[in-house]
Amino acid sequence: MELKMDIAALEAFLEEAFPQVAADFGIEQLDASGLCMRLKVADRHLRPGGTISGPSMFALADVAVYLAILSRLGPVALAVTTNCSIDFMRKPASGVDLLCACRLLKLGRQLAVGDVLIHSEGLDQPVARASLTYAIPPS
Repeated sequence: MELKMDIAALEAFLEEAFPQVAADFGIEQLDASGLCMRLKVADRHLRPGGTISGPSMFALADVAVYLAILSRLGPVALAVTTNCSIDFMRKPASGVDLLCACRLLKLGRQLAVGDVLIHSEGLDQPVARASLTYAIPPS
């Protein structure tokens, strides 16, 4: 499927629609098969003990699927998460950003399903895996 938004357009949309979190994320790669995103880890993403919090990892997965959908449909601000299942597999490395690889498994008229694998930058073993479903508003 042809991309309707490139990295610059997605980042501009994120800044306009979600300025409160846009600076936390960066798109590393985008192509027809999916996208790779970065969570720019800061103190606000850490829980006691210095590890990256589960809600921060969820946010990375959620934003990645959302932007993967927008890259194919264009700016559909009202697409919403309807389901998420996330497995936290190991403690993220401290002091490094998180990277996620996202691919859309289905992009229909009403629903989109995405799969996300999250890694600590520089490490091979994933720290989390998520599956998300989004509802797409009627056009």
